[in-house]
Formats: sequence, structure tokens, C-alpha cells
Amino acid sequence: MRRTEHRQLGFVFADSPQGGGDGGGSDASEHRPWLLHTAKRKTTAGSATRAADPSRLLEEVASEANLARALLAVIRNKGAPGIDGQTVEEAGAQAPRLLAVLRRELLAERFRPGDIRRVWIPKPGGGQRGLGIPNVVTRVVQQAILQVLEPIFEPSFHPSSHGFRPNRGAHTAIAEATGYLEAGFRTVVDLDLAKFFDRVHHQRLLDRMSQRVTDRRVLDLIRRMLKAAVSMPDGTRVAVEEGTPQGGPLSPLLSNIVLDELDQELRRRGLRFVRYADDCNIFVGSERAGKRVMASLRRFLEQRLRLQINEEKSAVRRPEQVHFLGFRFRCAKTASPQTGVALSDRAKRQLMATIRDMTPPNWGRSITSCMADLSRYLNGWMAHYRLCTVEATPELGVIDAHVRRRIRAIIVCQKKRPRFLFRHLLSRKVSRKAAAGTAYCGRGRWNRSNRPVMREAYPPAWFRERCALQAR
Repeated sequence: MRRTEHRQLGFVFADSPQGGGDGGGSDASEHRPWLLHTAKRKTTAGSATRAADPSRLLEEVASEANLARALLAVIRNKGAPGIDGQTVEEAGAQAPRLLAVLRRELLAERFRPGDIRRVWIPKPGGGQRGLGIPNVVTRVVQQAILQVLEPIFEPSFHPSSHGFRPNRGAHTAIAEATGYLEAGFRTVVDLDLAKFFDRVHHQRLLDRMSQRVTDRRVLDLIRRMLKAAVSMPDGTRVAVEEGTPQGGPLSPLLSNIVLDELDQELRRRGLRFVRYADDCNIFVGSERAGKRVMASLRRFLEQRLRLQINEEKSAVRRPEQVHFLGFRFRCAKTASPQTGVALSDRAKRQLMATIRDMTPPNWGRSITSCMADLSRYLNGWMAHYRLCTVEATPELGVIDAHVRRRIRAIIVCQKKRPRFLFRHLLSRKVSRKAAAGTAYCGRGRWNRSNRPVMREAYPPAWFRERCALQAR
């Protein structure tokens, strides 16, 4: 990337101020019925029953129905404003005008994406990951392109690719990986690409897309998306020469198009693999075979795809050493082929850190609201980690106990004075001697939260009755 002069940012409507406009005094919900009705129309005549013409895809992208579906998807996904400050609510509030202007600008090939706002988020393993947040209008256009291109590319993707695809995800990836391990392929080539999203070669990507997309107008539009400058947190504007920024709706599809070339190479070699985005596990029968595969793939990635392997994270490993999508594997040491699925150490650390952040000792609201927030988070967490087998039950039990103790620590802290805690414990039907021993012991809240009297006052049944806090 190179630094450039600052210029006008974003896509600006001729009849509204930069930064999202005034919304016409309405809100997004006012136009939702219109959006829903418009989204149900056919994109073009007959297109509902036949595949899109690859030479006239821009008309499909810019159709009012397709743009309406795209705007609904962007509103549903919410997300932060881009560099122009416009929110999804403001975009929804002026939906009819926005879509009309977008359609006109796209068909006239005048649409120019705004700059990308760079934000940094912490990575679970340490360090930071850069996200690129496009303007809301740019996200709508990206979503509209995605809706047209995904049906074209999706049928050609390899079935062992699971990331960012319809009806696939982490669960299908883990299920396939478990099947390979149980079939006896118990050496794993754990492949991680270094800064993949920052190193995608634009021209190679566009050349590969042109094999299925013959409408040069759509390819030029995607090129402009890829070349959109990045606005850094310090205000510096940086031109982009390579990479596809994480944060836009189109980025996952583009990454799969790039890495489909890797998938097809692995298929050509007859290798068993599971890929989720830029994380790829290849299953072979021996360590020697694994090292041979790693060496040859390193050459393929560097010479053909112009990508680099993350040497620190990539290695030939035993299944028990592999942490994949928050899971780790436990292969039976007996003749039984059964493979267990458990939480990875990183996933456990991340969960504990999140629980700690959600249960500060100075919680200023009611315990009920705290438990409701935790319940929503844990329900989503368990939906992802429900693949964990019975072997993971002890670990989940530890997490359960930790959650309960964090809640009890908040209760102790909220009582502020020993006499208030003493009276509260008496109200929980605890004996006076036990209540006094805990309330006046002089220890801190964390110590007192794990005393037998606190566990008696707030047993697991108390939590189950009020909120689905159980992590099991």
C-alpha cells in the first residue's frame, strides 16, 4: 500500500449532504414494507426461472429487486458506519431514493465506492486484526454483487470448502475432519496462510473471475471495490495495491474464489482436506507424507497463488495438537476409530475472558439483567460448540461453576457492607452462624463468593430456575 493525497470520500447523492443526509425525517421501519415488496419482484424478465446471463450481469446487480434485497440484508446485519458516518438506519430511512440513485449510477457506470475505514480488533491469539469498514452504500452494492455472483460460483466450489458458504460452516467442517480421522488419516498438515486477506493478488483474482463472468462492467466495478483507498485511524489515506479487506459482504466470496484454486490442486493430488476460509487441514497417513505435502504446498502457494504460509502456526501435527475453529480432537489410542471433539485451549481462554468482562464486580444493574446478558451469550456460544462430545463435559462443568461464582461475587459486592450481606444471607435461609462466618470473615468478594454458605444460598438450581445459564 502507498500513501496518497486525501480526496473526496464516499458516494455522495447529488441532492443530500455528505455523511448520510437528513433521512427525510423518516426512519428505516417506514420503508420496510416497500423494501419487502420490491425485493420479491423478479430481477429481470424471466430471471427467476433461469440462470443469469454472464454477459449482462450488471443489469441483474442494478435491478431494483436485487438492490432492495441487498439493502434489507445490510440493515439486518447492522454494522458500524463507514468513513462517511452514515448509519444503516439512515440508509433505510431514504430507501426509495437511495435505490433509485444507486440503480442509475450503476447502470451509467458512474458509481465509485467510498474509502474504507480501517479499524483494529484484538486477535484471540494475541496481536490485532485489521478490518475494513466500507460505507453503507458501498456495502449495499457489494451485497447486490454477492447475490448475483454467488449462484454462479457456488456450484463449482469444492465440497471440502466450508467457510462463508450456504448450508455449510464450522459444524460441517468439524464433522468432515472427524470422519477423516476415524478413517485412519491421523497426521494433519495444519496450514495457515499469513495475512491472506491483505495479500490477495488483484489481477489473478479478476482473471479467475473472468472465466465465469464475461460482463466487463461488473469486473471493473469489483476492481474499483478492491482498489478503494483505506482511511487509517490517524486520518492517513493509503492506496491499495493488493488484498481484499475483511469487513465487506463481498470479501468472503472473493476469498473463496482465490482459494478454490488451492482446493482444486488438493483434489487433483487426491488429498483429503477440510478448509474454512484461510485455515486448511490436510489429512494424511504418516508424518513423512505430511512433511512432503507441506513442502510441495509451500511451493505451490508461493509460486502460483503468490501467498505465504504462516510458519509459526503451520506444521505437521498429531490430531491432539490441532486447534481448528475453536475445537481440538481426541483420537482413541485403542483399536477403536472413535474421535472425540473438545474445546480448544484458546476457545476456553476466550470464553473465560468474555465472562469476566460481562461480570465486572461493580455491576451497576440488577443481577437479573446480568444473567439475561450472560444467557444470550452462552446460548450462542453453545450453539457453536454443541459438537463437543461427552469427553468435554468436565471442562463445561468447570465453566458452569465459574459463571456461578462470578454471579455470586457480584452479589457480595453489591451488598457493600458485611451487615448487609449478613442480613441478605439470612433471607436466603442460611443459618446465622454460617452467614456471620462469611459476612464478617474479612476476606475479599472473590474468596467469599466460593464459600459453602454462598453455594448453599445460591445453588445451581437457583440459576437454572431464573436463566438458562448452564453451559452444558
